[in-house]
Amino acid sequence: MHNKFNKLTLAVAVATAAFASQAQAGGYQINEQSVSGQGYGHAGRSSNVEDATIVFGNPAGMSFLDRAQISVGGTYLNVNSDISNETSQQYAIVTQGGTPVGGASSSVSGTNDGDMVPGTLIPYAFYVHPVNEKLAFGFGVYAPFGSKTDYESTFEGRNQGNYTEVTVKSAQPTVSYRFNDQWSVGAGITYNQVEGELHRQVPVAIPDGVGGADISEIDSRVDGDDEAWGYNLGVIYQPVPETKLGLTYRSAVDYNLTGDFRAVAQDIGVDVTDDASLDLTTPETVNFSLTQQMSDRLKLMFGASWVRWSQFEEILVTGNDIPEITDEQQNYENAWAFATGGEYQLTPTLALRAGVTLDFTPTQDETRSVRIPSDDRRIFSLGAGWSPTDNLTVDVAYSYLTERGTQVDQMKTDTRNLGTATSQVTSSYSADYKNEAHGFGAQLTYRF
Repeated sequence: MHNKFNKLTLAVAVATAAFASQAQAGGYQINEQSVSGQGYGHAGRSSNVEDATIVFGNPAGMSFLDRAQISVGGTYLNVNSDISNETSQQYAIVTQGGTPVGGASSSVSGTNDGDMVPGTLIPYAFYVHPVNEKLAFGFGVYAPFGSKTDYESTFEGRNQGNYTEVTVKSAQPTVSYRFNDQWSVGAGITYNQVEGELHRQVPVAIPDGVGGADISEIDSRVDGDDEAWGYNLGVIYQPVPETKLGLTYRSAVDYNLTGDFRAVAQDIGVDVTDDASLDLTTPETVNFSLTQQMSDRLKLMFGASWVRWSQFEEILVTGNDIPEITDEQQNYENAWAFATGGEYQLTPTLALRAGVTLDFTPTQDETRSVRIPSDDRRIFSLGAGWSPTDNLTVDVAYSYLTERGTQVDQMKTDTRNLGTATSQVTSSYSADYKNEAHGFGAQLTYRF
């Protein structure tokens, strides 16, 4: 039973992390790989060639750059969350030889402070080197996925989860070839590292000898990591000089996370360690965008992104002692995001940008978690690019994200052997969440 508890904990932690696809794309998939693109809501991600960040946006775009250049930047995310209308319950029963020997029922005492996502800086760096008018090479390091929730230790929903942190770091060598004035293609290989950590307070019922039970909590902590390879492909079609259409495909990435587990409860003498593993696949994405030069000063952009979240149907955890530890249905839905934006060249050295993004969540009401308490999003962005010289551009951007109010309604049953007795505690937590975020970005591009 210890193994079952351990692997289930790791499964929830890692699956939550990896599919916390997006603090700024549906789920928790990270969009912060370009501050110049952030200014217009990433509407032209696959078609608008501004600088070296096109390595991520569309590798085919590198061959449209006429000089070697490096872009380095980052976005600081400040997320605010309000929790209201919270309710919780614990139902406990202790059996011995199949016969009940104790039980208890009560609400979970605790707090609901909200604002559980710490401020985070998401950095990146890209380099592009044109070999000639047709061929270009590039390289980038960035974070495609990541999430962190850190509730207070007295959080009322701590039986469902109170700490999650996942980081995915990618390195991408890339090549681009331009056939003619109209067509360009590109491809990149990604080397990815994932790390995850999860904490949860697991309830356990101890019989009190008079037909009742006292409920204690086990501090469950697990971490895991893995590395894996993926790829991306891109194409740009420019039918006329004023129009660019871009299409980018980013592959799914398969991981097998392995990690360490520890569960501690000093008051009942529990100190357990174990190993665990989970097969995990992050979904592929497709992005299409259009950039239209309306005049010498104004260009407009439109973009659409699709993520194949539907392949995340279940969390299937296996262990050394138990072939199938848990098979937990998730039933995520494929998700779309749409963006429109524009850039206006106010002066020869100053460009102004703005954009709006609609981002739809892959989660469903019946499976939404305290670890991913998100819903559909609207993102409003402003930005500017200042080029004091031909070699140097400084970009800044600000984004405001507001989510539709949503509800988390979770229930877990934890079973644990207590020598000759068995504890079974069913805990539930329900609350309304309202989330918003502010993103502040800065980027420096230098051309050689």
